[in-house]
Amino acid sequence: MALGVLLLLCCATWVSATDHTVGDSSGWELNVNYTNWISGQSFVVGDKLVFKYAASQHNVETVNAAAYNACSSSSPISTGTTGQTTITLDPSGKHYFICGISNHCSQGMKLEVDVAESSSTSPSPPSSSTTNTTTPPSTTTTDNNSGAGSLSPVHATVAFMGLVVLKLGVF
Repeated sequence: MALGVLLLLCCATWVSATDHTVGDSSGWELNVNYTNWISGQSFVVGDKLVFKYAASQHNVETVNAAAYNACSSSSPISTGTTGQTTITLDPSGKHYFICGISNHCSQGMKLEVDVAESSSTSPSPPSSSTTNTTTPPSTTTTDNNSGAGSLSPVHATVAFMGLVVLKLGVF
């Protein structure tokens, strides 16, 4: 019984991460007020930012505070270029993103996100792999043109374990 409850708590914690589509239906584009978009939203460790953009016109660069303030893309931490870039927010603190194409950042394509610690006491699931980027250990960036979701190995394992527990009648 205790194992089943623990398993459910772990599943609920890991599945509770929120995917935030940057700019909502407008996406990562010029003429979107990202200051307005971010107001009223909260971000916690494990949440994901989903940037959707025209790959031929924009990119997503994760940068430090100085590069964000200067709109400098000379040394990005990571760069997404495929038209859909998903970034897992970790660790807590401020995260900075700009479009490094032409003068797009100075025209407003920049985003500062303040990430809070997760309210959960359960451990975070391991980070997933990185595609089409150079990423520091604290940020997971995935570019994905298909938009199709998939389970991480941890989520798949937890889901399988939950089915086994239910099948064995632990509850």
